[in-house]
Amino acid sequence: MKRTIIFGLVFVLSIGNLPAQQSPVTFTTNTTLVIIDVTVKDKSGKVVEDLKKSDFGLTEDGKAQQIAVFDFQKLDIDTPPAPVPAVKPGNDTKAATPPASGAKPATMTGAIVQSAQPAPAASKPAAVTTKPGTAQPIIRYQDRRLVAMLFDMSTMAVAEQIRVQKTAIDFIRKDLKPADLVTIMTATSGPLEVTQDFTDDKDALEAAVKKFHIGEGSDLADSLGAGDTSDDNTFSADQSEFDIFNVDKKFTTIETAAKMLASFPEKKALMYFSSGITQSGQDNQAELMKVINTAKKSNVAIYPIDARGMTASAPGGDATTKSSSGAGLFTSGTGSGGGRGGGRGGAANDSAQETLSTLAADTGGKLFAEDNDIAVGLSQARDDIGSYYILGYYSTNSKADGKYRTVNVKLSRPDVANAKLDYRHGYFAEKEFGKFTAADKEDQLQQALVLGDPITDLTLAAEVNYFRLARDRYFVPFSVKIPGSEIALAKSKGNAKANLDFIGQIRDTKDQLRGQVADGITIQLAQQTLTELNNRTIAYDTGFTVPPGSYKLKFLTRENETGKMGTYETKVVIPDLAADQPSKIKTSSIVLSSQRQPLKAAVGKADPNSKTAESSPLVQDGQQLVPSITRVFRKDQNLYVYMEVYDPTLGANQTPSVAATLSFYRGKNKMFDSEPVYLSSFLPQRGQTLPVQFQVPLSKLPTGVYTCQINLVDENGHKFGFERAEIKVLPAQNAAPAAPSPGF
Repeated sequence: MKRTIIFGLVFVLSIGNLPAQQSPVTFTTNTTLVIIDVTVKDKSGKVVEDLKKSDFGLTEDGKAQQIAVFDFQKLDIDTPPAPVPAVKPGNDTKAATPPASGAKPATMTGAIVQSAQPAPAASKPAAVTTKPGTAQPIIRYQDRRLVAMLFDMSTMAVAEQIRVQKTAIDFIRKDLKPADLVTIMTATSGPLEVTQDFTDDKDALEAAVKKFHIGEGSDLADSLGAGDTSDDNTFSADQSEFDIFNVDKKFTTIETAAKMLASFPEKKALMYFSSGITQSGQDNQAELMKVINTAKKSNVAIYPIDARGMTASAPGGDATTKSSSGAGLFTSGTGSGGGRGGGRGGAANDSAQETLSTLAADTGGKLFAEDNDIAVGLSQARDDIGSYYILGYYSTNSKADGKYRTVNVKLSRPDVANAKLDYRHGYFAEKEFGKFTAADKEDQLQQALVLGDPITDLTLAAEVNYFRLARDRYFVPFSVKIPGSEIALAKSKGNAKANLDFIGQIRDTKDQLRGQVADGITIQLAQQTLTELNNRTIAYDTGFTVPPGSYKLKFLTRENETGKMGTYETKVVIPDLAADQPSKIKTSSIVLSSQRQPLKAAVGKADPNSKTAESSPLVQDGQQLVPSITRVFRKDQNLYVYMEVYDPTLGANQTPSVAATLSFYRGKNKMFDSEPVYLSSFLPQRGQTLPVQFQVPLSKLPTGVYTCQINLVDENGHKFGFERAEIKVLPAQNAAPAAPSPGF
C-alpha cells in the first residue's frame, strides 16, 4: 500500500475492495483530503452559527472544489460537556465504547486517517459527508476547544520556570472553561514529552504541571554559553556538535508538537512557554519556515508566551554578563563588537522576541510579552478560538509538486455575504520523490530550489563570511558541514561510495540572481567503517563575488542513496566598508578553524581549480583554512583565527600600525590573553588590507564554552575595536595531538 506523508492538513488513505472471488483482489488509491477551519462573524463580531454546507463555496487555485466534510464546532457553551477519555496527541485512538459528549469514533495514525470501524449503535453519528468508497474523516472532539501547553525548559532560567509553573496551575484551577481540553508537553535537554494527554480533568492537569523538575534544562537557557562551566552540556541525545550553537533544536521541538497535533482536524492553540529564541544570524532560516508551514498544515496557531515578563536593564546589561563597549552597548549581538547589548533586556531581549513574534504572526497566533501577568496571555490565547466550521474537500490537483495551493472560501447566502471569514488561505502540497533518472534528479534539485516549503530531512550547518577584495567587490565564502551519519546508510548497504549533490543561489533584494553553484562530490567508503562515518563530518565549500548589500542565500544538498535533501537559507548582509568611516576600525568576518589542508585535497569543493577559489582570502600558498562552522573544538587541536582589517590610518611614513591580541573569556573570567601582534604590512594586490592571524594550542584551556575576542588598536588613528565569537572546547580524543600546520 502506498503511503502519503502528511504534515497537517489531513490527508486520507482511502481503500476500496472488490467483492471476494477465488483470489481476492484489492485496489488502493491515494486521495488528498484538505481540512480548512473557518470562523464566520457578522458585522457586530458575533459568530454566525446557522450556516449549511450549501452556503459555502470553496476554490483551490481558482478551481471549484466539492465540499465533502462539513461540521460546526460550538465552543461558547456554558454547561460542562460530559468528560472525555484522555487522548495523547499523535497516538492511535479507537472508539471501543460509545464516545461521550458527541465525540466520534476514530482510528488515526499521526496525520493519516484510516478506515474506521462502524460505530456502535449508541454512538452519535458523524456529522460529515464523505466520498463514496473512501475513509471517513473523524471529528474526534465535538464542541471542544483544544489547547496544548508546551513548556520549553531549555530556554528558561530557574526563576522563570517557577513563574510559569505557578501561573499554569492557577490558570488550570481558575480559568479553564467548560469546552476546554488541555494537553501538557515539556521539553528540556531531551526529546519532547507529552506529560498529560488531552483532558478536562483539572486534577490530572495540575498534577502534571507540579511534576516539573524545576532547574532541569535551565543551564541551556542562554544557548551561547556565557558563564557556562560544564564540560558536555549539548542539546541532543547523541551529543551532536550540530546542536551547540544554533536554535534548530528549539524549532524541532515546536515542529514536533505541531506534527503530533496534526492528527486532530479541529483548530488547536499551542501555547509555547519560553524565554525567547535568539537567532545568531548564522542559523538556518529554512528551519523557521518549516516550523511555520508545518503549523499551518496542522491547523495549529502558535501563541508564544515570554516567561520573562516585564524586563528592563541598563544598555550594558547587568553584572552577570560581559557586554560590548562603545556603540556596541546599544546594538544586538551581530554588531562589530559581537556583544549582547542590554544583557537579557535591551536589544538582546528584542532579538529573542523577534523569532517568537514571527512564529505567532505567520500561524495566526499572537505573542504575549513584556507583561508580568502572563495569565492574561493564557486566557487571550485560549479565547482566540471561538466557534467555527470545519470544511474538507478532496483536492482535484493530485500533483505532489510541493507548490503552494491558494484556497478561497466564500459565502453564497445573501444575508451573510458581507460576513467576515477567518481561515487559512492555502497550503503547500506534498513532495513525493520516487525513482528518478539522471535528468529527473537534476530537475528535482532545480525545482526544490524554488519551492516555498523547504526540505529539512538532511542536517546542515553552514557559515557565511565576507572579505573585501576591492572597494566595490567582496568575496563571500560559503561553507557547509554535514554529519557523517547521513551517509552511513550507503555503507550499511554495502556501497563502496556515496554521492552528494549541491545546488545554491544568492539573490539581491530585487530577487535578481547574483551568483549560483551546482556541483556533486563522491565519497569513497570502502576503507571506512560505520563507526568512522558516524564520527566524522563532510565539509563542502564554495564562494560568491558580489558588491556590498543585502542578499538571500539558498542552498540545497541531496544524498543520493536515500534521496534525503536538506535546505539552508539565510540572509547575508555585506557592509559597505569603502564609505567614509573615520571613527571605526573596518574589519571582515572572523573565521575560526582547526584545520589547514592543501587546496586540491578538499573532499567537497566547487571546482577547486577555479579562479574564484584562488581569490579566496582563506587560501594562502596553496593551503586552505577550513572554517569550523559548528565552532566545536577539542583539546588536542590548534585553533586558527583569521580576519582582515581595512583602511587603517597611515602614519607619517605612510605605513599602518595596528596591534592585535586574542583573549578567551569564560563567563566573567579572562582565561587567556595572547601577546600583542603588530601589523604593518599590507597584503599584496589587496589594497589597504592587513591580515590578522593567530594560532593557539587548545591543550592549555579547560573544557567548556568560551567567548573568543580579538582586540584591535589602530595606534595611528587612536581607534579601538573588537570582534567576538563563541566556541566550545571538548576533551581530547584518543589520538596524538595535532601538529601545528604551516603558515598560521
